[in-house]
Formats: sequence, structure tokens, C-alpha cells
Amino acid sequence: MAAAGLKRAAVIDRKVFAFFIAVMSLTGAHAMAAEGLTTIKSNYAPKETMDRLEADVKSKGLTVFARIDHAAGAAQLGLPLRPTDLLIFGNAKGGTPLMQANQEIGIDLPLKILVWQDQEGTTWLSYDEPSWLATRHGLGHYSEASVNTLGNVVSALAAAAASSQ
Repeated sequence: MAAAGLKRAAVIDRKVFAFFIAVMSLTGAHAMAAEGLTTIKSNYAPKETMDRLEADVKSKGLTVFARIDHAAGAAQLGLPLRPTDLLIFGNAKGGTPLMQANQEIGIDLPLKILVWQDQEGTTWLSYDEPSWLATRHGLGHYSEASVNTLGNVVSALAAAAASSQ
């Protein structure tokens, strides 16, 4: 009798897990996302997504410090890697106030957005939330306005690169 109860509980657990995975898939949320990391789905291929992102960053007057093609680096070693590109960008006006509050946040600046392709061929953009970075580095409420501005900028840039609107 106890074995039947355990078997029934396992079936229910599998159904709950399957439902959770289905909800995650339908909402576009990425399973097992790292704390402070936002990941959104792109309507474009990786190269087009990154090209759109870079163009928008430049159009906003921000500096592109680097565009790193991780897949190309892997290919030079004969290693396979799906498209994985990192854009590093920003400006002193946005980052300096945060580093004045705590220079250690400089390890996480300038801002970065990763464009990558999963095993199903879906393109994603991932970035660290500036509010999470502020918490990580113990920035006080006096940095809140700068952090909110950076959060709005990175979120808008990622959304514009990913969206067809």
C-alpha cells in the first residue's frame, strides 16, 4: 500500500514539473537563470541581433569598447561553440558615479550584453541587472538614480535589439 502511495506521488511530482517547464517555455523565461541575470528571447538570428544592438548603442552616444566573438575564438582552437557574442559598452557619465560610491563595481563595468544561440537555434540576449550589481557591491540608496538610469538603458537596448517593433 505504501508503494502505491509513493508511485502516485511520483506521478504528481512529474506532472507538476512538466507544468512548470511548460509555463517557463511559454513565457520565454530561461530555466535556471543566474541571480541578477536577465535573459530575453530575440526575434532575430544572433548576428542580426548583435548588429542591431551595436547600432542602437552607438546611436545613443554610448561607446562600444569591444565586441567579442566567443565562437570565433573557440573555432581557432578547433572547438565547437554556437554563436556567442559579447558587447561591452558604456560611458563615463553613467559608470563614474557608481565607481565613486564603490570602486569595486568597476569589475562589472562597463555594461555588457551577451547574444547567444541555444541548442534549438533560438537567439537570446543576457545581461546583468544594474540593480543587482549595485546590491552586490553594497551601493547605497544615494546611487539609486544612477542605477535606475542604467537599468532602463540596458533593458531598452536589449528589448530594441530583440524585438521586431
